[in-house]
Amino acid sequence: MTPENKEVRVRFAPSPTGHFHIGGARLALNNFLFSRKNNGKFVLRIEDTDKERSKKEFEKEIYESLRWLGIEWDEGPVSFSGEEKEVGDYGPYRQSERSHIYKKYLEKLLEEKKAYFCYCTKEELEAQKAVMEADGLIYKYNGHCRNLKNPPIGKTPQTIRFVMPETKVEFKDLIRGKVVFDSSNFGDLVIAKDLESPLYNFAAVVDDYEMKITHVIRGEDHISNTPKQILIQKALGFPEVTYAHLPLILSPDRKKLSKRFAETSLLSYRDEGYLPEALINFLILLGWHPKDEKEIFSLNELIEEFDLKRVQKAGAIFNEEKLDWINGKYIRNLPLEEILKKVKPFLSKENISAEDNFILKIINIEKERMKTLKDIINLGKFFFKLENYDANLLIWKNTPKEKIKQILEKIYNIFKEIKDSDFNKFSISEKITEIINLNNYSRGEVFWPLRVALSGLSASPDPVEILDVLGKNETLKRIEIALNKLSL
Repeated sequence: MTPENKEVRVRFAPSPTGHFHIGGARLALNNFLFSRKNNGKFVLRIEDTDKERSKKEFEKEIYESLRWLGIEWDEGPVSFSGEEKEVGDYGPYRQSERSHIYKKYLEKLLEEKKAYFCYCTKEELEAQKAVMEADGLIYKYNGHCRNLKNPPIGKTPQTIRFVMPETKVEFKDLIRGKVVFDSSNFGDLVIAKDLESPLYNFAAVVDDYEMKITHVIRGEDHISNTPKQILIQKALGFPEVTYAHLPLILSPDRKKLSKRFAETSLLSYRDEGYLPEALINFLILLGWHPKDEKEIFSLNELIEEFDLKRVQKAGAIFNEEKLDWINGKYIRNLPLEEILKKVKPFLSKENISAEDNFILKIINIEKERMKTLKDIINLGKFFFKLENYDANLLIWKNTPKEKIKQILEKIYNIFKEIKDSDFNKFSISEKITEIINLNNYSRGEVFWPLRVALSGLSASPDPVEILDVLGKNETLKRIEIALNKLSL
């Protein structure tokens, strides 16, 4: 609870102006965990006041991504339209539907002379900026329209500006501690285009008050907005909320995250075969540290352990290898039947069909090497179809070609005599050991060409494991193909 013993209420407020990405998911997760840890509420607010760039498909992507991750919001306008039923019992709050609320508070500030209409055109503002920069000053609005008694003749208002008090703004950040800004550097802030079109800093303040938000958890790129929002809160007589600014996500070289990751749709990770549980686990470790060395957490364990005090101030490093490692751990911890269910859509997309038992055997062999569900294709495709390969790949080191052919012929003849019912990895392993011992072959001379014959690859699972999956008939067919290659 907060010191005032109020219910903890947080909000996640994405803009539907592009794909929902890793950064947005991480913010949503931190807010969600904080609300659940404190028995509070998690509010979803769609900030769609940018009418030109906001798209319904991006908004739906937000819902789909949150649901895939298992992050559910707690409240919103109740609606029974078909559209809202698609996203749950509650539709999210949308700023585009709240203009009447913003208008009320804009009018209040105008009446109290805490805001004013600005008539300066874009060209005039650019001229002001040029003069200040020529004098070596950092640009801020010069307040030209602040004290106008009458509107300029022949001009219409261009924006609404907030009368920025010149003061020191101090607030306590739950992650960064005491933060101080000098508002005299800001200039009078544009808070709306007109009474019907509020801008971000104003609309966010009004919404946070109306939705009774107690804690604002967001990225550090918003920290410069915080003093402006605090001053707007004070002007409107709103209580101040508590802030926490998460570190930005950086690339391994500690530079800004490249567009490849920063703007990639979160759902593309689903399409590449990442599990939502693994992605949740990876996202929370971007900037947050548990009490001990443990790295694998269920969502319930994260709720129990989460504490904003354990969030670092420095940038969080995005490590794709770490994500792959975590995802691989989650895959290996799943029952084989569950992995089967999850890999089937990937196989279907590649037009690969096979009996469940056959796929289960492949999963059992390959799961230790799988980093994503999609790896069932990358690692196991040779089980479904043997691709053409170079005959030279069958040669082990400097072993003569004729000797390799002789070895494969011996294997072929011995395997041919094994009963179908006895063709399993135990009997096969015994027969291969006999071939090695009786003929004084090295293991490489036997296992290498057999591996290549069965997989067409230089790197694959143990050939005995492959044989056990393929069965007798397919095994013999593939060895015949290898012998034909060596005969050319």
